[in-house]
Amino acid sequence: MQSEKSLFLNFYEELLEAEAPGLPSIAHQYLSESVEWHGPHPINTLCGHQDIVEKLWIPMAEAFSALERRNDILMCGNYQGNTWVSAIGHYRGRFEKDWLSIPATGRQTPIRFGEFARIENGMIQEFRVLFDLVALCRHGGIELLPPDAGSSAGVPAPATGDGVMTEPKSPASGEASLRLIEEMIDGLMEFDGHDLNSMRMERFWTRDMRWYGPAGIGTTQGLDGFQKNHQDPFLEAFPDRYAAPHAALFAEGDYVCVTGWPSVVGTHKGRYLGYPATGKQVEMRVMDFWRNEQGLLAENWVLIDMLDLFLQFGYDLLGDLAGN
Repeated sequence: MQSEKSLFLNFYEELLEAEAPGLPSIAHQYLSESVEWHGPHPINTLCGHQDIVEKLWIPMAEAFSALERRNDILMCGNYQGNTWVSAIGHYRGRFEKDWLSIPATGRQTPIRFGEFARIENGMIQEFRVLFDLVALCRHGGIELLPPDAGSSAGVPAPATGDGVMTEPKSPASGEASLRLIEEMIDGLMEFDGHDLNSMRMERFWTRDMRWYGPAGIGTTQGLDGFQKNHQDPFLEAFPDRYAAPHAALFAEGDYVCVTGWPSVVGTHKGRYLGYPATGKQVEMRVMDFWRNEQGLLAENWVLIDMLDLFLQFGYDLLGDLAGN
């Protein structure tokens, strides 16, 4: 799988160095003719080279000068016969032109991202990408959602500094990490509808675990903080939530990642992040990355397409920002 990682890294190196006229050539070199790009609202789904170049790459390059990308985690694995490369990290550039109706700041500005790329026959066939656009707005002083229940501090790379895996890892270590995640997910399903302790999450997490959520939720420390600032409000809002089929779930070494489109389905039955219940069934685009530390989960990076979720509630947060 190291060849897929190399292809992925080479693709982004060339993409970020290229001028606009060279972008179609890079698309033809690395992307299949039928490539699909699935991303956050308001970009959503793009199909084919031209769509991706014209609606994503060029507008993003025009909005952010000297754009660079730093991966905090880079991993590869197989799921149901498909090979995926996944990454989380940040883009950073000078935000000089409005993007997606978000006003430019004129300053160096980070964009938190999560990404899965499916590779087959030496070409990228499919992308699944999330940007934390609520956080991007916040960097410009625009609050689309109420203040985070958790900390609003920046999201760090893994504490161990080993998230970018360019060398092969022991298959046994990945298998152990994946088993841990599967057991933890089974534990989540043991919730009795009343007491969070019924899930017995202490079986799976370190005492000082870190949960790095999207803007609107924030970062939490320790199981108590995780339950107070995310799990309890989430289960109150979506008591019947269930996991949808995965698009990808795999492990490499001490790291595990998963995404789905959607990942979670539930009915909005309770107040969530300051917004009243709507009674609507909603689908959530989610990405999770975990770090296994000697048989317990120490860190969890989570991205959720908040703009798409709230659009399903009936609130067009970016549309309101644009005055539509």
